[in-house]
Formats: sequence, C-alpha cells, structure tokens
Amino acid sequence: MAEVFYSARKTLKHLASGGNMLMIATLFALIAVNVPATHDLYTWLWSNEVRLQIGSFNLFSHDGHPMSLAAFINDALMAVFFFSVGLEIKREVLVGELSSFRKALLPIIGACGGMIVPVLIYFALANGSEYVDGMAIPMATDIAFSLGVLSMLGNRVPIGLKIFLTTLAVVDDIGGILVIAIFYTGNINFGMLIAAAVILALLAVCGAWLKIQSKMFYIVFGLAVWFLFLNAGIHPTIAGVLVAFCVPAVPVHAPSGFIKTIKENIAHFANDEEVDLESRSILGKQQMDWLKQIESASDKVISPLQDLEDSLHPLVNYFILPLFAFANAGIFFGGMSIADAVSGVSLAIICGLVLGKFLGIFSFSWFFIKTKIVPMPEGGNWPRMAAVSMLGGIGFTVSIFIATLSFAEGSQLLNDAKLGILLGSIIAGILGYFLLKLTLPKEPQDQE
Repeated sequence: MAEVFYSARKTLKHLASGGNMLMIATLFALIAVNVPATHDLYTWLWSNEVRLQIGSFNLFSHDGHPMSLAAFINDALMAVFFFSVGLEIKREVLVGELSSFRKALLPIIGACGGMIVPVLIYFALANGSEYVDGMAIPMATDIAFSLGVLSMLGNRVPIGLKIFLTTLAVVDDIGGILVIAIFYTGNINFGMLIAAAVILALLAVCGAWLKIQSKMFYIVFGLAVWFLFLNAGIHPTIAGVLVAFCVPAVPVHAPSGFIKTIKENIAHFANDEEVDLESRSILGKQQMDWLKQIESASDKVISPLQDLEDSLHPLVNYFILPLFAFANAGIFFGGMSIADAVSGVSLAIICGLVLGKFLGIFSFSWFFIKTKIVPMPEGGNWPRMAAVSMLGGIGFTVSIFIATLSFAEGSQLLNDAKLGILLGSIIAGILGYFLLKLTLPKEPQDQE
C-alpha cells in the first residue's frame, strides 16, 4: 500500500500545480479573445504554419499540407500528453490501483457511470439537433482540475478518496481514448496504417522480449508512428497511447545490483589514500570513473517507463496543457446573451457535466457498495462520495479536446460548446469544493 500512497501523493502534487497553470492560461485566453486590441492577434496566431522540414519532407504535415499552429498543438503536442497518459495507465495496471481487480473495481464502476449517464442526458437534450454529434463531450473528467480542488483542502481529504478520484480519472481517460479512436477516425489510408502497425509490433517485441531500454529508441520510432497515424486517417493522439504501452516497465538492474555498485565505488573512495574527502579539489580520472559507474547504475535501476513518465510531468503540466488551454479556451462573448448559456449545446454540456457526471458516478458507486460487491473507499462516507462525484464533472481539458473534434473550427457551435464546458466545469468544481468542505473532518488526516 505504501507504493500506492506515494503514487497518489506524487500525482496529486504534479497535477494540482498543473491545474493552477490551466486556470491562468484559460483566463489569459478569455481576456485575449475578448479585448478588441488583442482579438485579431489571438485569432491570427493559431493559423500560422508550423514546419519541421528536410528537403521536401515536412514532419508536421497532413496530406501534404503544413499544419497550422492550432493543429500542431491539438494533434502533435496533445499526442505527447496522451503518451504521458498511456505511461500512467500502464504503470497503474502493473503496480497501481488498476493492478488488482478488487482495488480497481470501484473506480472503474464509477467511471463507467460517469461516462454513460452524461452521454444519455446530452443525447436526450440534443437528439435531432445539429449538435448531437458532441455527445461524448461531457463524459470526460479533468484530472488536473479535479485534483487541484482536492489540494485546496490539503490533508483533510482522506487518502482513499484521493486514490478513488485519481483512478476514476485515469479510467475516464481510457474511455476518452477509445471514443477518439473509434468515432473520430477519417478515411483510412491502409498502406500507412499497416506501416504504423509494423513499427508498433517492432516496438512491442523490442520492449517485451529484446529488453531494449533506450528511451530515444521509443521516442524516434514513436514519432514515425505518430506521423503515419496522422496521415492514415487515425487520430494521431492514439499513437501516443499505443507507443507508451510498448515502453518497458522493467529496469536493466534490480535494486540489489544498484546497491552493490554504489558500495563498491564508494569503497574505492574510502580506500584511496590520495582522496581528501574534505577538500573541493578537481577529481581525478579514476575518481570520475567511479562516480560515472554510480550514475550509470542509477539510470539502469529506473525503468524507461517510470523515467519517461517522471520526465514528462513538468513538460505536460507546465507547458503542453496550459498552451492547449490558451489556444482552445478562447471563448468569444461578443453578441452572446445569458440565454445562449442556458440553451442549445451549452445547456446540454452543462447538464451532462454537472448532473450527468454526479448521478452516474454516485449512483453506480452506491449500488455496488450497497450490494457489498466493493467496499467504501478508506475514509469515505456517502456525503463525501457525493462531493467527489460532483468533482468528476470538471471535464475541462479532454472535453474541450473532444469538442474541437466534434465541431468545425471557428464555428458558433464550437464556441458555445466551449462556453458550456467552462460553465459546467466551474459549477461542478464550486459545488464539489463546498460539499467537501462541509463533509470532511476539520483536522488534517494521517496520510501514511
């Protein structure tokens, strides 16, 4: 359990901070698109072309056409985000909350309810309309924002509830990935798809059987898979997830071998009469070799999966997701009325996020806990479960991502959908926060 608690605390710290960056980026986007002095600059910026070209070959091209900056962010940088999500999912399956059926069952059940009910509510409101294709928008839970709200209450939140919400959001991500893969696929170029499948098979063999540990190996071939998916008609973010599943989770050396290497090389320092341990003199060549052996052993005791996941967290949380929010959360309020927020696609999304996610997560969890199929999370009770279920309605990042796939770029439908996502996420976040504040113990909880 110590590994699970450490993982949950680490994820909470990273993503809570990332949530703050998302909020700042969203605020800047709203200001930039609605202030007359910056409106044209903001809209013009995302239409600029992005190239990484050698001769006539441009890596950032789709069907021979250069990607716009907006497409680069949504199709290339977000593939890195989904690569990070894929690494997290694989780790959770191997050693985390998804590693055993009993531990994973309640968050999986809650996530299924939190995906099914919002879609049904959205469909009931949108059936027969021009925006019915956006029914997958309210099914997502934004892990950064939802854990950011939890972090505002510190150690008053029991670890069991943190693990439940974190794992639920991971399962939600799996659902979102499947939806993108199945429903947002264009005309298939089978030649490129077969080439991508061959490279993926090669990566899987190299990771599982040949034990190739080089992170650069998976990154380079992962780029090739991404480019082939992009031009094969499969959404390229799926490439990030599939490549992540191929990255080895087993290190070169066991910890015992690492400790042995450290002891041997430290012993060299202790036994070398020429070494003055108190001085700050330049090290000799042999002394440098001893330290390099320790450094090399350190690299080989951490699996490529864990190393990549840890390295990508700052890039994803402090650059990619805030940039995505800044590029996509620019909701233009000009000509809008209050009625626009409580009608059409905006209303369907708000109802899906606020009512659908709450009812889905809470009712499915309630049934399976009441029937004693799964236990209540540690430190949880029904009022607290209701509060956490409400936080599941914060759908921001992945919801906006699915909205950009559902509706035409620059359309009023997309603008209204983003408004619904923003308002629904704010309402769910505020309600969830105050429900938690009322139901949590007044004193901090022991998290060990």
